[in-house]
Parts: sequence; structure tokens; C-alpha cells
Amino acid sequence: MLFGKNLIDGNWVGSPQTVISDDLNGFEFAQASADQVDQACKASQQCFRNFSTTTRKVRAEFLNQIADEIEKLGEEITQTGAQETGLPEARLNGERGRTTGQLRMFAQLILNDDYLDIRINQALPDRQPLPRPDIRLIHRPIGPVVVFGASNFPLAFSTAGGDTASALAAGCPVIVKGHGAHAGTAELVGQAIMAAVKACKMPKATFQLLQGAGRIVGSALVEHPKIKAVGFTGSAAGGRALYDLCHARHSPIPFYGELGSINPVFCLPNALVERSTQIGIGWAASLTMGAGQFCTNPGIIIGIKGKEFDKLQEAAVAQLNDSADQKMLTEGIQKAYIAGVAHLKDRISELTQPRQTEKERYGIPAAFKTSASDWLSDKTLQHEVFGAAGIFVECDDESEMIELAEQLDGQLTVTLQLAKSDIKLSRALLPILEEKAGRLLCNGFPTGVEVSSAMMHGGPYPASTDVRATSVGTLGIARWLRPVAYQDFPKELLHDELKK
Repeated sequence: MLFGKNLIDGNWVGSPQTVISDDLNGFEFAQASADQVDQACKASQQCFRNFSTTTRKVRAEFLNQIADEIEKLGEEITQTGAQETGLPEARLNGERGRTTGQLRMFAQLILNDDYLDIRINQALPDRQPLPRPDIRLIHRPIGPVVVFGASNFPLAFSTAGGDTASALAAGCPVIVKGHGAHAGTAELVGQAIMAAVKACKMPKATFQLLQGAGRIVGSALVEHPKIKAVGFTGSAAGGRALYDLCHARHSPIPFYGELGSINPVFCLPNALVERSTQIGIGWAASLTMGAGQFCTNPGIIIGIKGKEFDKLQEAAVAQLNDSADQKMLTEGIQKAYIAGVAHLKDRISELTQPRQTEKERYGIPAAFKTSASDWLSDKTLQHEVFGAAGIFVECDDESEMIELAEQLDGQLTVTLQLAKSDIKLSRALLPILEEKAGRLLCNGFPTGVEVSSAMMHGGPYPASTDVRATSVGTLGIARWLRPVAYQDFPKELLHDELKK
């Protein structure tokens, strides 16, 4: 059952200002006030010292309990999420499994102290010309963390998503700024987390949930002096504005933002000879997955002009023309997609058949074609269109393909479609592409991000704001930790992990 309230220091609290959800039959959600933001941040700081000193075993049990509580509300979460986002139930059920899987993954991770990167230099009292002190280093929780829910993943990148799971695992209290596109889903997951807080006797402010406009509540959260780090997945404009606020503070804090990516696919010549049709069909399927509303959506596909690349385009366009229109997450996202497609139509050739839909919030796939020289000269063609729109970019030769790679902005992913006989060109591209992306793929497509210890989901700006950080996988916990060294400490004062 929904309350339509904000979760602050263990209590569900209303406010005079509310927003009506048309997707949930007019249900009203309280919007947090400036005073409530301040109250939540102060409660989070007061909670920090208690929560950060809990044992790793206790926090692991807490994370597993959150996963259990989410599963208890599973059907209600799925139904509410489907109403709010238009996503199919099967997708939401799978995403819920990913969410609980992440929680259990971090629970398992912290049972072993490897993630703490412990370093011990024992004293050398007889060293000449000077003795060496005993120095022991460990990574400690950074402090209260704010997490912004993502529009396109109401579960796996939102209330109890990877950012929240990794921050709680690290020992940091979390305040989630819920996304207005799925406020009800956020609240239900928040109820599950609060049930786990009570069951595991965690401090009340270990987790808090605030709803409200990003420009008001979000700005107040990142500027609050008690907040020590921020995790964000969303638009480039919104993320950059929050990043600037974080770094303009009297005490700047880390802002881990995922902002956008066009995820280029490079089709090398011999791969096109061997399987141009197969690549075209696969790219179209990846482009349209989830109405193209994935951060790893492959927005451009690059090849050397000629009959083989033409064949790829024909296969992909046929697939896109046969693809059904799909409901998009919000009216705002749909309008932005329509505007993005219109912008491309004004500048380059459209290959897909023009179609229209009268269904509310639905998007239609679209594909365009341009030359590498025109694409490079028009920066607006290089911007992400959030939805199932893609561009075929034709190069005159291998040298122009390499030049295009050199001019790429930072990306989450870059894909190489290659054959064994493309190794020479691949070797020329690889050092360039390593500088451009956090994840490089061969002979696949970037949609579908494995949650594992080796995953890197981040990249050079503007893909993300910290090229060293990932928001998926076990390495994500490093964002919420900072190194602390202890010199000549008596054993009784050391953390247990340092008593070696």
C-alpha cells in the first residue's frame, strides 16, 4: 500500500506540496520541502558513525534482508512499475531479479576484506638512517551519500539499485532522491528497505527517501554540507548542473554521474564481407531494445562505404521498418525523442519509412545515413538521442575510420565487429578506442550490462564524470570509500581488519 509520503529518519512524512500521478489514477505524492531535506541530511550524518562501525557481517545480513523484503513485495512492485513506466511485466520482473542479485553480490563481497585494499608496513625500529614507523592503511566509508533514481531503470538503477547497494555495503547511509517517473515504485522499494532496517535493527536514518523536483530537492541535497558523495544516472544537462554544484561547494565532494553515450559500433571490412546482414539485424535489435531507452543504446554504426555496408543497412532498415512502436517511459522523454528525430531529419537522410502513431507516449524507430566528414563537422549529430534512433556513418577508407575514432567524445562502450583478417586495422584502432570508452566489445552489442566483478560501466566525459569509476559491478563500492592510514596505533584502537 502506498503512503505518498517521504521517508525521513524512520518516519513517513507528508508535506503541503503534492504532485498527482496520472499513471496511478490520481494518487498524490508529497514533495519534500527545504526543511525536510535539511532534516534528512542531518539525520543521515547523525546515523553515519553508528552505521559505519557495524561489522561487515551485520551489513551483509542487512543487504540480504533488503533483497528478501523486495521479493515479498515483488508482484505489487511489478504492477506499480508497469503502470508508471509502461515497461512490460517480464522486463520489470527481470530487473527486480537484477536488483536483488546486486544486493546479494555486495553482501557476499564484503564478507571478505579484499575490497578494503589493506596495506600494512610494519615498524622497522633498526632501519638506518631513520627507523620506520608502523603504518596501516584501510578504506573507510566516506560519509552520507545521495543517490538519484534513474528514469529508465525503476529498480536496478534507482531506490535499491547498484549505487544504493554498494554505498550501504561500504557503510554509508543513503538518501535516495526518487525519480518522478516512478514515484510509486520508489516508495514500495523504500518500504522494503525500511522493513529490513527494522528487522536488522539498523539506525533509523540508514536509508531515507525524498520525492520532489530535481532542481529543488536535488540541488538542496548535493549542496548540503552533511552530504559527502553523490551518485547520479540521467541527462547530460541535469548531471552537469549537479556536478558543478558539488564542486562549487565550500567543501567539494565527489559526484559520480553517468550522463550519456552514443556507443559507436565499428564494422571492419572483412567482418562486413562475412556477415553484413547478421550485423545489421543484430544492431537493429539492440537499437530498439526497451524502446532504445538504455544508456548503452548503440546510436551510431560505422563502416566503409560500398556494397557490403549497403547490405548491412538494408538488413537493419528492414528490421526497423518491421519493428513495433513502443511505449516510452515518460511524456517528456517521448517529446525529447521526437525532437531529436526531427533534428536529424533536418540535417541528414532518413532511411526508415516515415510512420506515425496516435498511441500516447509511443516512439517509432528511425535510422539515418551520413558521411563521416559530415558527421564530424556537425557536432549536433554526435549528441545522444534517447530512444530507438540510429545513424549509419560511411567512411571513405580505413584512414577516415581511424580519424573518426580519434574525434570521438568519451563513451560508455565502443564495439568492434571484426573478422580474423581485420586484426591489423583492429590494432590501429584499439589504442585510440581504449582512451574513449570504459568497455570495449568484440562481435557483440552493448545493450545488456553484466553485473559482475569485472564489469566497467563508466567512461571518459561526457559518458561519466569520473573515468575511474563504475556504477555496475563490485568495483562500484570503491566510490564510497576513502583511504585512511594509522601510524603507530596501539592494537586496541585499530579496526579488526588491521590487527595482523
